[in-house]
Amino acid sequence: MKSLGRKSAGARLERIKYSPRFDGERFRNPHPILPGLRDRNAAMPTITEFLCGGDRRVPKGPLPALNPLDAWSKKPGSGLRATWLGHSTVLLEIGGLRVLTDPVWGPRASPSRFAGPKRFQPVPMALGEMPPLDLVIVSHDHYDHLDYPTIRELAKRDVPFVTSLGVGAHLEAWGVRPERIVELDWWESCEVPGTGLSVTAAPSQHFSGRGLKDRNATLWSSFVVRSGKHAVFFSGDTGLTPEYRTIRERLGPFDLVMLEVGAFHPAWGDIHLGPENALKAFELLGGGAFLPVHWGTFSLAMHAWDQPAEVLMEKGSGVQLVMPHLGEPVEPSHVERVHPWWRGVEKGKARPAEPAMTLPKAVPWPLD
Repeated sequence: MKSLGRKSAGARLERIKYSPRFDGERFRNPHPILPGLRDRNAAMPTITEFLCGGDRRVPKGPLPALNPLDAWSKKPGSGLRATWLGHSTVLLEIGGLRVLTDPVWGPRASPSRFAGPKRFQPVPMALGEMPPLDLVIVSHDHYDHLDYPTIRELAKRDVPFVTSLGVGAHLEAWGVRPERIVELDWWESCEVPGTGLSVTAAPSQHFSGRGLKDRNATLWSSFVVRSGKHAVFFSGDTGLTPEYRTIRERLGPFDLVMLEVGAFHPAWGDIHLGPENALKAFELLGGGAFLPVHWGTFSLAMHAWDQPAEVLMEKGSGVQLVMPHLGEPVEPSHVERVHPWWRGVEKGKARPAEPAMTLPKAVPWPLD
């Protein structure tokens, strides 16, 4: 099955073997799990519970969404704008460039078109309608972050990719030219030539794998995107880790922090944040504006689909939350308050959204 991807070999595999995160057989999380991250009284959910358990896992109606194409035709006045397109897919406009994170347009977070978690609704615009992209970032190889049909389409655009060690093998297998791929280990950086934009891979606490025999064969990472004036942190998938303090010290401060808040469970505290630990991670990172991602798109856990948003509203006092509608371009410096649009979905009153308002060691860019 092509959607499973390809294993690393040759020079790519040799580079993986030199990573401090690689133990000779697979990648590993270097830090012990923080006390309390796993609820000892919470049993791992069974397959039946994962597929059928929980209440209100899917919204009652369509989420309000905005087609951002008109807004994108005008440059952001502040120089930094973000458009949440669903799950962990965000279009960042930073330093005059367009950077797309973990692009997933496929209908399911699955290797199959016919089975697996189905997205609540399509992305606000078709992939073919997207404007020219300057860079794509892929944090790790799980299906809800690395989507086979999406990458196949993006490969036709010849856009550069930055990703974690080993993930490039999948990209190559799906048509991305090898000279368009940069794979980074933690604390490695690359620059987009002639732009002043840099991307740095940073630690996260997660795992990887697309098949039955490739567990942790590729690395998982968070990423920092920095222009001359702005810096953005993107968590990818992660549990709470003390590395966030180190990330702040080495790569901060951040104008925008994008942290995963959905698809959590008490037994998964070491590999997913959930909203409460996301707030702790946000504090360790030193603040900024907080755009929650990894929610509102797929049912990947037993909690209600809107629970992450409600917890953030309840416990995020004093935090500059940025919680736009799907497809709503927002400039973090211009956001003053949150409009809880998701509540209208459950009440059957949802309406279409209205238009809103020194780095670590470098890795050569392959196009030089």
